[in-house]
Amino acid sequence: MRVPQADPDERWFRTYAAARRPRRRLVVLPHAGGWATYFHAWGTAFDEGTEVLVARYPGRLDRLAEPCATSMDEFADQVSAALRPRLDIPVTLFGHSMGASLAYEVALRLRTRYGVNPAGLHVSSRRPPHLLRPRALHEEGDEALLAEVGRLGGTDPSVLADPYFREVALPAIRADFRIVGTYGPRAADPVPCPVYAYVGDRDPTAPVEDMEAWADVAPHGFRLDVLPGGHFYLRERHEALVGAVAGRLMATAGADG
Repeated sequence: MRVPQADPDERWFRTYAAARRPRRRLVVLPHAGGWATYFHAWGTAFDEGTEVLVARYPGRLDRLAEPCATSMDEFADQVSAALRPRLDIPVTLFGHSMGASLAYEVALRLRTRYGVNPAGLHVSSRRPPHLLRPRALHEEGDEALLAEVGRLGGTDPSVLADPYFREVALPAIRADFRIVGTYGPRAADPVPCPVYAYVGDRDPTAPVEDMEAWADVAPHGFRLDVLPGGHFYLRERHEALVGAVAGRLMATAGADG
């Protein structure tokens, strides 16, 4: 099905253009409190036929003045709508932590609203929707939020202690933790594409056995890769992760002829 095209909303994605006309797109959805710059190295890590789009969430960096999303459904609606003009070639979704839940919800919407099946869904360090456990961390004080960010290991401790960082980043972190804490558990609705899951073997939030349950939403195929590391294993295992994603991207979205 050909999707009617509209002008792309350039606010939503940092685009790393392919070296030639793109044959496929990889959409990267960051974690709670995450910025597009965290995945900058992904922009040039794939073949010349792959265009990489890294989501730029509202409420941070050059979208600082825009309101953050308040629920996972609102967030997924926004991202899906922003992707609509970019569905002319195969699209693969990759999400880390909160971004994994967001990628799952976007995959469902692309099918039901636009009649497009993603080429693949890649989920990292996040339980599947039917095993999620609500948590009201967003209702606690700033120190509790920062302590959780520090525990997960995605941000340098010196950055967390910086007053400017706290002032600028805390509203988005709190908004994202509200989204995470109020989403799920939900029914294991199947997605119309293969699912690939990734997790660190010492992740305190996403046990390996829970990540295996992503198979419950994957009637078109499932594979789990367990890599050394914690919740942010993808920093130390960048090459291994990107290599795995690249191989599956080529296989599911079509290699250059």
